[in-house]
Amino acid sequence: MKMNERQLALITEEVKRLAKLPGGFYEKKYEGIDVDKVTSQEDFEQLPFTTKADLRNAYPLGLQAVSEEEVVRIHSSSGTTGTPVIIPYTAKDVDDWAIQFARCYETAGITNKDRIQITPGYGLWTAGIGFQLGAEKLGAMTIPLGPGNTEKQLSMMQDLKSTVITATSSYALVLAEEIEKRGLKDKICLKKGVIGSERWGEKMRQKIKNTLGIQIYDIYGLTEIYGPGIGISCDYECGMHYWDDFVYIEIVDPETGKTVPDGEQGEIVITTLVKEGAPLIRYNTHDISRIIPGKCKCGCEYPRIDTIVGRTDDMFKVKGVNMFPKQIDDVLSEVDGVSSEYQLIIDHVNGRDECFLSVEVEDALDYRAVAEQINDKLKSRVGLKMKVNPVPTGSLPRSEKKTKRVFDRRFSQEEWKEV
Repeated sequence: MKMNERQLALITEEVKRLAKLPGGFYEKKYEGIDVDKVTSQEDFEQLPFTTKADLRNAYPLGLQAVSEEEVVRIHSSSGTTGTPVIIPYTAKDVDDWAIQFARCYETAGITNKDRIQITPGYGLWTAGIGFQLGAEKLGAMTIPLGPGNTEKQLSMMQDLKSTVITATSSYALVLAEEIEKRGLKDKICLKKGVIGSERWGEKMRQKIKNTLGIQIYDIYGLTEIYGPGIGISCDYECGMHYWDDFVYIEIVDPETGKTVPDGEQGEIVITTLVKEGAPLIRYNTHDISRIIPGKCKCGCEYPRIDTIVGRTDDMFKVKGVNMFPKQIDDVLSEVDGVSSEYQLIIDHVNGRDECFLSVEVEDALDYRAVAEQINDKLKSRVGLKMKVNPVPTGSLPRSEKKTKRVFDRRFSQEEWKEV
């Protein structure tokens, strides 16, 4: 993606400012680099990436790029796999985030006449409060329930006639299954769902969409940048528009780190353009996508990235074969009578690696035949056989947040790798 003049001016000015901020994160990061010579996109692309490890090493407030008096809020990553990342926000950052999120709602055709039920979590996590900020900026009725308490979620959904549900895909599935089980579809008024925070497969999408009878929109974002709301899909479901007046996105080759042409898949690298509290330059998200060339049929002028297919650090290796969770999603989407839910356990048994895949299957099906079909497809697709264990639909764990589906037990039990 070629920078426009405004992006180049903002980025080159910001690089110089941050590199010369006494005691700042980028003063140390760019030590030995003459930032005054960064005057073009080509120069910019020679700068080193900012990584999650960098951000963790800056804990707690090493990323702060403004005075103490200007910080009005902090948010944080969960820190479940290491030191959390603390992100300071100024009042302008909070307002800019709200503007971007309101733009997401508008792109999804949501207006101030809608009633938006918010189920993602609140607190240090950026999710719930981001959905609320955008809804309030839009002027819509906001129903900030937060996560869990499905009984109350369904009650409020009916009583307040919510028209929009916001959720992780995992919790949207929980709600869809409960609504189906209780026969409530004709008693709810949902029209749209804004779903984010985790990668999910097409079978899961269709289950939620068809059960609830709603149009679904993928929302994109991450705590390190602003939070959810820096991009969203439109009615045509052909990628996600992102707000290039707030962020600049590159796609880079994971092996070489070089920027790839538009249309080619790689890792998303994001630079904030106007963020004050904790600006980031060339932050490698490790999310895998591509920039979609050309204009969208919806008429929106903002550029698009494709739906996130996974993360490069999601990859796991078994018997010399590199695999991604998405490959399992894709296989299951091709088998009738199999749900989107699975659990993969990788273990070391009798001196060799083994994969144990539990998959939900409709009761009426021949479990053995389904297991063979899945195994054949896995062998053909990724070159690896697994021990497939069909289980009844609804028997695998559901989550109110993000569902963990891959567990690597080749580590000690205390160090299981969750993908």
